Amino acid sequence: MGASWGGVEASIKIISRLPVDFPVPVFLAQHQRYESESRLARVLASRSHCPVLAPEDKEPVREGHIYVAPPGYHMLVDRSGLISLSCHWPVFYSRPSIDELFFSVGHVYGGGALAILLTGANEDGAAGLRYIHQRGGVTVAQDPSTAEASMMPQAGIDTGCVDHIMSLQEIGDFLLRYVAGRG
Repeated sequence: MGASWGGVEASIKIISRLPVDFPVPVFLAQHQRYESESRLARVLASRSHCPVLAPEDKEPVREGHIYVAPPGYHMLVDRSGLISLSCHWPVFYSRPSIDELFFSVGHVYGGGALAILLTGANEDGAAGLRYIHQRGGVTVAQDPSTAEASMMPQAGIDTGCVDHIMSLQEIGDFLLRYVAGRG
């Protein structure tokens, strides 16, 4: 999942719906100021049934855990099942970058990836969403009319590679159905 402006509340609405036995990992890149103390994982954890954490570099990916990119780092997933944190250049002035996360998820999970692009005020995430779609993954954008900032989900839609456009409630329902159907 990726979000920017308005993304904390949007993410809470989705993450709070996931059951304690949710069988897949969730990765979230939420734009944050570099110098911010990483409070986002704690905020989300207080509203989630699943474990939520800001991972350390080389942390193993575990099913049912929600990983929140820490401020000032791109969060990447690698084929060995580890999370890598990178200080490479910001993308759309952002680190963490949604595109960087989506590119790594698409590379590792291919057709098994699900990308969700939420509210935000720039185009970060659109290219990564397109990449996941091209690799056979499923792509979802928040309905821009329901987003606090519509630019980011609209940029995803404008790629022509969004499979579903939904409200936050619909995204939560879809995520549960999608994962249940894969088991």
